[in-house]
Amino acid sequence: MKIFALLPLVDWLALAAFFGLWIGYAWFARFWGQRQRSLIITTNRWRSEWMLQATARDPRMLDGLITQNLSQTPAFFSSTSIIIIGGLFAVLGTTDKAAELVREIPFAQPTPLLVFEFKVLVLVAIFVYAFFRFSWSMRQYTFVALLIGAMPPPEAFASGQADAAAWARRAGALVGSAAETFNDGLRAYYFSFAAMAWIFSPLAMTGAAVLVAAVLYSREFRSDVLQVLRE
Repeated sequence: MKIFALLPLVDWLALAAFFGLWIGYAWFARFWGQRQRSLIITTNRWRSEWMLQATARDPRMLDGLITQNLSQTPAFFSSTSIIIIGGLFAVLGTTDKAAELVREIPFAQPTPLLVFEFKVLVLVAIFVYAFFRFSWSMRQYTFVALLIGAMPPPEAFASGQADAAAWARRAGALVGSAAETFNDGLRAYYFSFAAMAWIFSPLAMTGAAVLVAAVLYSREFRSDVLQVLRE
């Protein structure tokens, strides 16, 4: 409980602003993206189109390969998150040396060891959250592969025995969910850079969080890639 007494009010306010920006931007991107067709919403429409094309393909080896390639990215980030978490716990074992190194950095705010450890633990929590999102995204891609494998043959869709639109809608929604879950983990990585700025000062973390939110907005709502996909 000493952390509540040692951590200044400005740090608590900066931490609240950090998580407020993170959660607020996630909410904004999810709901405002429905109106403005964000990058994830736009690509979800292409995912549904992909699944519709898959209903007419036989065999569906290409779709299986695409799904496997898509699952490799969250698998990579999931493994990377474990390595980062291990590295952060290693830092906790040498907090005195790490804190001394931070004090040598110009403009860095000197902090007690307990406060420094708390800041590292916040980073650990962020990467633990990212790990769970990446691993869940990876599992969802295995469910997509299961749906593709369970699809009836194209003849069944052509004869009306199976509804191609319904299958494509279900599979496309699952692919979109996996992509959105991966996006949550990736967003955690972006905001982790802002959390690292807390080592220097609470104002640096707040400014970095605002900058991260601005970068994410430009990529999800104003990027050239989005304009190409909308055409």
